[in-house]
Amino acid sequence: MTGSSRGALPLAGLLATSGVLHFAAPRPFDAIVPRALPGSPRTWTLLSGAAELAVAAAIVNPGTRRLGGLAAAGLFAAVFPANVKMAADWRHAPPVRRAIAYGRLPLQIPLVLWGLRVARR
Repeated sequence: MTGSSRGALPLAGLLATSGVLHFAAPRPFDAIVPRALPGSPRTWTLLSGAAELAVAAAIVNPGTRRLGGLAAAGLFAAVFPANVKMAADWRHAPPVRRAIAYGRLPLQIPLVLWGLRVARR
């Protein structure tokens, strides 16, 4: 594995896995789509899953890796409102679910930075 692909391929794998899950098991993703977005939550779930798959493909290809890394950073920032909604919805959930929901919030920062790091290599 080259230095440029070392961080890129795991990021692409994470995005591809998440993208596939949006299609294979969309209901949990539908539930966290912010209500302020127009249209059906399922539409947003499928669009975000497709975006994750496209970004993963861009990262895997060395010729589009820089663009893919930037797109990953943007995508991680764009889904932050869904994580905020999840945290608000789960504020009275059992402790494990609450920890998952709250843990996703600060996790977005290293994910954005990971995308930017991939774009710089």
